[in-house]
Amino acid sequence: MPLLRTPGGGPPDPRPKAPAARDAPGAARRTGARTRASARRRGPRRFTRRDLAVIGLLLGIPVLLDMVIVWGPTLASVLLSFTSWDGIGDISWVGLRNYENLFTAYPAFWPAARHNLLWLAFLGLVATPFGLLLAVLVDRGVRFSRFYQSTLYMPVVLSLAVVGFIAQLILSRDQGALNAVLGNTADPTDWLGDRDLNIWMILLAAAWRHTGYVMILYLAGLKAVDPSLKEAAAIDGASEAQTFFRIVFPTLRPVNVIVGVITVIEALRAFDIVYAVNKGRNGLELLSVLVTDNIVGEASRIGFGSAIAVVLLLFSLGFVVTFLVQEIRGESRR
Repeated sequence: MPLLRTPGGGPPDPRPKAPAARDAPGAARRTGARTRASARRRGPRRFTRRDLAVIGLLLGIPVLLDMVIVWGPTLASVLLSFTSWDGIGDISWVGLRNYENLFTAYPAFWPAARHNLLWLAFLGLVATPFGLLLAVLVDRGVRFSRFYQSTLYMPVVLSLAVVGFIAQLILSRDQGALNAVLGNTADPTDWLGDRDLNIWMILLAAAWRHTGYVMILYLAGLKAVDPSLKEAAAIDGASEAQTFFRIVFPTLRPVNVIVGVITVIEALRAFDIVYAVNKGRNGLELLSVLVTDNIVGEASRIGFGSAIAVVLLLFSLGFVVTFLVQEIRGESRR
């Protein structure tokens, strides 16, 4: 092999030049083989005490808080629903007597249950489709879309208690803005005092807040839809309505699940808006208000109030589980 002369004109280098580029893949394979062999010898990585402590803190604290704040009171309510207790004296076991009195001898229960179902139907069949419509219109790229998003989403940052106070300012009989706009100052309509009207007015106020929430969720889902699907449908001659209901809307199934669960929860946990208006009385009875009146009120019938809470829990679980099962079955058939 000829000797290689150095660039500076010095003595030739007797060492042969290594074919680095040619041997690089082989070296990489050998290095990978040694790494895998070393990993097999070491076995699975074991957690150190520090790792276990960090995992315990990150998982243990949330689980503990969930047990203490959510599941603990839930199980306590289920047990107390079979007892008679005023919060101070002895707890006495009464079995199913609280449920029997609730269904047969408590006149406020059935109107409250109907109002909760009406609340669910209104939010699910009116507010949710309207929120979807607003999301579709904003997604089409209309002018000032950012302004519309901010304006329509603004009620979501308000609590339902604040929405209730706003409803009082607008719907009040004597000094409300709605009667002033309609010119009913001589014979004003009692929007919040009339039992035939107040539930619908409060539903409109609750839907005003719920619509913005639904709009943002669907808008996020529409932004994730592949534009090529719409283009292919347009090339095939599909109209905008056909493209939406046959192409776009089926791809929003995950968003539909989230919106459905949120709608059920919002409808069945409604409390603060009616309590801010008239403490949930005179046509605005809800199951959550009855729970508060019996547990926190002057009666202090904790066992009876716990029975109402259990019924409300069963309502919520029934709707949510049924909805999720239907969605999962529909997803598995696809």
